[in-house]
Amino acid sequence: MVQAHDNATVGAKTDGPERMPGEPSVELLTVRDVARVCRCSPRQVYRMADAGRMPRPVRLGTLVRWPRAAILRWIADGCPAVRAAGGAR
Repeated sequence: MVQAHDNATVGAKTDGPERMPGEPSVELLTVRDVARVCRCSPRQVYRMADAGRMPRPVRLGTLVRWPRAAILRWIADGCPAVRAAGGAR
């Protein structure tokens, strides 16, 4: 027998950091997701990543993603520079 799930709890996680308003519930964020959370353009996200002013993205083949937990931690810490400038893309 299959149990019915409440739509509000499907995919909900309780062990990680809380989501910010407007943030998707996935663990890896696209450049558009990060831009939405940071309230800037996707191009600005790439600029900040290239300059070492935000967490390094994860490369999955040709895809560029950011761990949600790393972005939330970075924002909670006041968006400090995280490394010396270098190509992140």
